[in-house]
Amino acid sequence: MAALIDWLAGWPGAVLLQRSGTAYLFVNAAHILGIGLLLGAILPLDLRLAGVLRASALPLIGPMLIRTAACGLALALATGFWLFTVKPGEYLGNPAFLTKLGLLALALGNIVLQHLNLKPALAGGEIGLRVRLLAAFSASLWLCILVAGRWIGFV
Repeated sequence: MAALIDWLAGWPGAVLLQRSGTAYLFVNAAHILGIGLLLGAILPLDLRLAGVLRASALPLIGPMLIRTAACGLALALATGFWLFTVKPGEYLGNPAFLTKLGLLALALGNIVLQHLNLKPALAGGEIGLRVRLLAAFSASLWLCILVAGRWIGFV
């Protein structure tokens, strides 16, 4: 494990961020952009699916929100992993980081479960109880992940 941590900390991308405040700034900004895209799309979708928001036409906005959230997730994961490589040993010893990873694993599993049940709702059909509960769980998880991410710097 120590060899993998050393390798991650020494790969050219990590070294670039370790040596260049400007590069770190841009990768960190891209990470925040990814989080913004993800939360900005997933929260309205989850709230609509959970039944909190009723004004939107789900078949029209649902696919766009899903694609936007997926792009935000991909950007946040890629840049988050890149930022992790700057100090992998420190992050793996940080309880807030480990909490964030655990919550992220739950959220990704929740995405899989939700997409197995989502097609009827996106086609304009009734939104079942399972979809509503998974959506409420999703919204809660993503907000907890956001808080855990902010917590990392304070531990």
